[in-house]
Amino acid sequence: MHRRSRVRLLGAAVVIAAAATGLATAAGQATAAPAAPAVSAAGAAHFVVLGDEHRGLAQVERAVRDSGGTVLKSWPQIGVVIATSDKADFATVVRRKNGVRGAGATRNLAELATTPPAARIAAGANAKALEATEAVVTNGGKGKPTDPGDPLSVNQWNLGAIKADQAHARSGGSSNVVVGVLDSGIEATHPDLAANVDASRSVGCTNEGVPDTTPAAWAPTTSDHGTHVAGIIAAAKNGVGVVGVAPNVKLASVKVVDDEGYIYPEYAICGFVWAAEKGIHVTNNSYFIDPWFLWCRTDADQRAVITAVTRAVDYSARRGVVNVAALGNSNWDLSHDITDSGSPNNGTPTTRETGPECLNLPSEIDGVVGVSSTGVKNEKSYFSNYGITETDVAAPGGDRMQVPSTPDANGRILSTVVGGAWGYKQGTSMASPHAAGVVALIRSTHRNWPAPVVIGALHVGADRLPCPAGVYDPDGTGAWLATCEGGKSGRGFYGSGLIDALAAVR
Repeated sequence: MHRRSRVRLLGAAVVIAAAATGLATAAGQATAAPAAPAVSAAGAAHFVVLGDEHRGLAQVERAVRDSGGTVLKSWPQIGVVIATSDKADFATVVRRKNGVRGAGATRNLAELATTPPAARIAAGANAKALEATEAVVTNGGKGKPTDPGDPLSVNQWNLGAIKADQAHARSGGSSNVVVGVLDSGIEATHPDLAANVDASRSVGCTNEGVPDTTPAAWAPTTSDHGTHVAGIIAAAKNGVGVVGVAPNVKLASVKVVDDEGYIYPEYAICGFVWAAEKGIHVTNNSYFIDPWFLWCRTDADQRAVITAVTRAVDYSARRGVVNVAALGNSNWDLSHDITDSGSPNNGTPTTRETGPECLNLPSEIDGVVGVSSTGVKNEKSYFSNYGITETDVAAPGGDRMQVPSTPDANGRILSTVVGGAWGYKQGTSMASPHAAGVVALIRSTHRNWPAPVVIGALHVGADRLPCPAGVYDPDGTGAWLATCEGGKSGRGFYGSGLIDALAAVR
């Protein structure tokens, strides 16, 4: 059970590789008529309003309107209404209405500010270093591919680290298993992804949390992050580019990142409920929910959001979905109190001393698999968050300080990016999809196993990594000091251990 966790970045260092393939995007495909957009009043703030689970929401919807709000979307499955209002005291007023169990602003009331919010604030002090770009690679490939026939797999040291190359000799997963990529969208025409993208289960959730199934709504626009994550999970074994951990499974693009890079609660709620109801078996969540890096139960607004998101996650879990999430890139020990000086990140941050009453969403919700990051040496990535009760498993997320003996000698993770290309990133955002891919292999091999048994198998199959002796100082400068609790178990850094794809298919 998670006790605490902290900030997770959406991305880290990225390199885009020019490709000989076309530059078509999903947005260029023939599309159905767009769904009617949800309309909110100009300058209106967004809120979650809670009713009772498993009951109708008519009374709650009436309370919203009587309090000066507009209903955008009702989720009776989880007793949550998404609303807008131009009244700053809307949450306080609506909480007093009959049938309402809680209410809170989802965006820090920033939309009511007379001055527009500043640009998105970097999530953590190490963001600039992590987001530096590196040299460009091509699709030529040198040496012997890790998976024969896919030329760039020669640079995928990460496949060997988790025995995915050996697993593929037995199984690449089943096309009946679907992984939902809750992220910035997947380029459906990418040559390594096109065969595996399931458009029928894809959706955009960034239109105020209202599902939109038109291809343009779930295609990438301003970010290649979701496309990179998708390739790690299920890039096809097709003689082109790279290979994913589970190259035969299907991918659903569930877009929860808007064009400014925010993942607001209503977007994530939409994504989890969608996964629950559309036959998605696994979700990958390489993000934290904005604008609070930590959502605190002691604040009425934030408490309502915690409840709403938790209900959505729990609903998906009850429907058999295994939810996997990244732990974050700030080199924080998540088992101890941390000063949050970056929230809210869509306005003016304040410094808060936070304890166990404050949660990172969604990774700290019970039942979500939290993943830390390792490099080619199977050691904690210098940036990776960790914690003896927060880390469930570890997976390759890359580390520029741990250099592999590959042709590119790049310690980051090579995967698909927009424009039919390939590129390198590092981050726990890259570790989490490795774990999601292994979960997909387990679900492919043991199709009747319920979600808790699948999660148990992920833990049992992981390879133990011991804590390093003394204080971990990966570059000898003291800039990335970390102390691993758990001794020979390695639990503080690695949880149950490094994920094992071969164990998943046995």
